[in-house]
Amino acid sequence: MKCEKLCSILFFGLCLILTACSEKAPRYVIGVSQCSEDIWRNWQNSEMKMEANFHDGVELRFTAALDDSKRQIQQIDSLVSSGIDLLIVAPNQLSSVTPAIDRAYDKGIPVIVFERRTDSQKYTAFVSADNYEMGHQMGGYIVVSLGGKGQVLELLGLKGSSPADDRHRGFMDAINSSFIEVPITLQGDWTEETAYKEVKNYKGSLDDIDLVFAHNDRSAIGARRAFIERGVNPLPKFCGIDGLPGENGGIQQVRDSLLEASYIYPTRGDYLLKLALDILNDSTYQRETELTSAIVTHDNANVLLLESDEVLRQAQNLDKLQQRANSYLQQLAMQRTITLLALLMLALLMLVLVLFYLYHRSKISVQRERMVNNLWNMDVSEVPELQAVAESSQQPAEPESSQEAPEQPVADENVEMRKEPLFIVRFKDVVEAHLSNSDITVDDLAEEMNLSRVQLYRKVKAISGSSPNELLRSARLNRGYQLLLKTDKTVSEVAYEVGFTAPSYFTKCFKDEFGVSPSDLNQGS
Repeated sequence: MKCEKLCSILFFGLCLILTACSEKAPRYVIGVSQCSEDIWRNWQNSEMKMEANFHDGVELRFTAALDDSKRQIQQIDSLVSSGIDLLIVAPNQLSSVTPAIDRAYDKGIPVIVFERRTDSQKYTAFVSADNYEMGHQMGGYIVVSLGGKGQVLELLGLKGSSPADDRHRGFMDAINSSFIEVPITLQGDWTEETAYKEVKNYKGSLDDIDLVFAHNDRSAIGARRAFIERGVNPLPKFCGIDGLPGENGGIQQVRDSLLEASYIYPTRGDYLLKLALDILNDSTYQRETELTSAIVTHDNANVLLLESDEVLRQAQNLDKLQQRANSYLQQLAMQRTITLLALLMLALLMLVLVLFYLYHRSKISVQRERMVNNLWNMDVSEVPELQAVAESSQQPAEPESSQEAPEQPVADENVEMRKEPLFIVRFKDVVEAHLSNSDITVDDLAEEMNLSRVQLYRKVKAISGSSPNELLRSARLNRGYQLLLKTDKTVSEVAYEVGFTAPSYFTKCFKDEFGVSPSDLNQGS
């Protein structure tokens, strides 16, 4: 294989190795901006991650604003700047986060708003359960639970958020035709601790409260703690919204009678991710999606909990399998990286060795070419040592004496060192003797050198790096160059004299060899 081809193969191999070592970029990067961080949103994030495992090339980037609108604005802008392909956002409040969402949308980034609305129409899709219907259903259940009359404390969700506003309106519309009163309304923010403090620090009496309606389950549990610490006896009933599965979720709290009722607010992280991919893949999708939900009471809590526990167990098993698969893939990737690095080092070593070889071969070739050119162009008589060797090679051998044993000849080191230069000198003499003969062949030259054609070719090639024909042509062109400079002969005359059968071919070879036309040197042609 030629060294040039070997270098090309090595270079191509290095490119493949370097390409393989680089990590594959994700096909889609999806940013998820959560307004808060709690069990409901953690569950939803887990569903999105689980669904992402079934799709190649999906990267999820999560942020949580912790109920801080300014923080969420910064987080959304940061996600957009990081180069996301789609934004999923649950706005903290109705209007405060809208400008950041609009900026993302105006940059051509699809936006899915879920759970909470903004006061803008700049979104690609909206996904939520009907918060008004939740409030209305819970209001109807409370009317029945209290027998159509009683006093209710309402614990609101975050001020300015669309779910809080919608749940309040639905609840009030449901109890409007009953004798139920709402003497106390406290402002919460969806957290258990805030609900606990609001109820604990309330200055009025809570003894006449028959039921507490909180806009989510965590707030209901926080209010219950406060009622207990304030020593209210008997405790009122507590109702919330979310109905999460799993330990300490709303369904379990209803089963254990900590809550009178809850309302399932579906997380559906899996649906959100599928919707995102439909949008990115230009598939058909619904711009407005209303998720179905249901009320949780003592009558159905146990069945719902069993079902949710089974779903949770299967999800956990799937998560364990995914973790094992990820661990295996990481190990495989590590082994693959080590192998690729080893191949890269081997390829680099081979490349260095090839370059080293090419450098030395080129160096030797240049030195040999200079030596051959010097010998070819010099007069043998100018070098007494070569002249002596040349003459001695032409003298007949002395006859052996019959009287005494022949002495062992002593090798002349100078002769041994100059065998190859001498061969070139002899070859030069033979070539120059036949320069004008256009019919001279390599076979003819070999015969005069007492060698076979193959032997002549191999020896000339090994010493000079050129073939006999190449040296013959070079000698003819050099002779022609001298004749054009020193004589008045025409280009045609010189061409025929140095063994070319056509002046036009002589002119072409001359220009290739010296870079000028023979007519530029000859003034008499």
